[in-house]
Amino acid sequence: MAQNSEAQRSEPQKTAGTEHSTKGAYVTGGEFTRDTNYIEDRVVADPQAVQAAPQEEASSIGDPRLAGLTEGGHAWPVEPGRYRLVAARACPWAHRSIIIRRLLGLEDAISLGTPGPTHDARSWTFDLDSGGVDPVLGTERLQENYFARFPDYPRGITVPALVDVPSGGVVTNNYPQLTFDLSTQWREHHRPGAPDLLPEDTLEEMLPVIKRVFTEVNNGVYRAGFAGSQSAYQDAYDRLFTALDWLEDRLAGSRYLMGEQITEADVRLFTTLVRFDPVYHGHFKCNRNKLTEMPNLWAYARDLFQTPGFGDTVDFDQIKRHYYEVHEDLNPTQITPVGPDLENWLSEHGREALGGSPFGAGTAPGPVAASEQPGGANPLYR
Repeated sequence: MAQNSEAQRSEPQKTAGTEHSTKGAYVTGGEFTRDTNYIEDRVVADPQAVQAAPQEEASSIGDPRLAGLTEGGHAWPVEPGRYRLVAARACPWAHRSIIIRRLLGLEDAISLGTPGPTHDARSWTFDLDSGGVDPVLGTERLQENYFARFPDYPRGITVPALVDVPSGGVVTNNYPQLTFDLSTQWREHHRPGAPDLLPEDTLEEMLPVIKRVFTEVNNGVYRAGFAGSQSAYQDAYDRLFTALDWLEDRLAGSRYLMGEQITEADVRLFTTLVRFDPVYHGHFKCNRNKLTEMPNLWAYARDLFQTPGFGDTVDFDQIKRHYYEVHEDLNPTQITPVGPDLENWLSEHGREALGGSPFGAGTAPGPVAASEQPGGANPLYR
């Protein structure tokens, strides 16, 4: 079966040599360091209580136990229909918010805007929508929504971003806290049977696992890919595969990262694993082995992919186009590879033998709405 039809159909929109080129934006020399300064606002069930609580410490992974705000943060009220989640399917950080919104059944409470897979140095664009304009926000670029609130916003225009529809201004782009808050602050609007992604009795162990997954795996692939020296790359490579070996061992006797049901930790790992062979193995030089060559991790990834809420949100075309077209520092031709074949994502994984149930006492989400189905390559939609 032909894969990646979208990638084969059209030539990339070349930005190399233009005023909006991304050249020099990613590889800057030495070790890659991610900017983790975000808009610290939160959408919460009780804004008054959150504003009155003591100031909290900022965290690179967020914290579901936060009672207050971090420095500079403001509290916004939970209000169904008021906010739009802008999340590009290509981006792993945004992808996790799409998965969690779907698992919790928040589709009717928070609308979804999906920019296309590529962007230039300015911003993600709504080029997949009719006329290149988001039908709810009325903007062509996410940059416009940032500038509507912060005219001199000094950092990158990132996804996911939660946008206040009435004002058109961005509320927050703090993606680590955003997904925790979808579980804890929007609980009243979860679907019947929504899984508990943050079981209280696992949090003490889960947060260090999430921290290591973020530092060494989620961000680890970028540390390798955007390394500006051989020594920085070697260090990143070693750290990444040390962590993947740890995960391979951990998953030998446990169906999911925290035991017998899916938690937020699994969502955060999945969005890196599903991109590993199509992108990170080659594009980011994470090539000691492929995901398909790590038996436990590969079976675990297939188990999640075949679970409603995970694989049905994946668009492999958009994933590959994003990395290969946007990262001019690594791929100046901006040509997107055709492979790998994707049918093996549907092969038997055998993880049921470890017991457990993906949704615990909850139930699976229903089918993806036709308007939200990914349009690119995905064996679940063939």
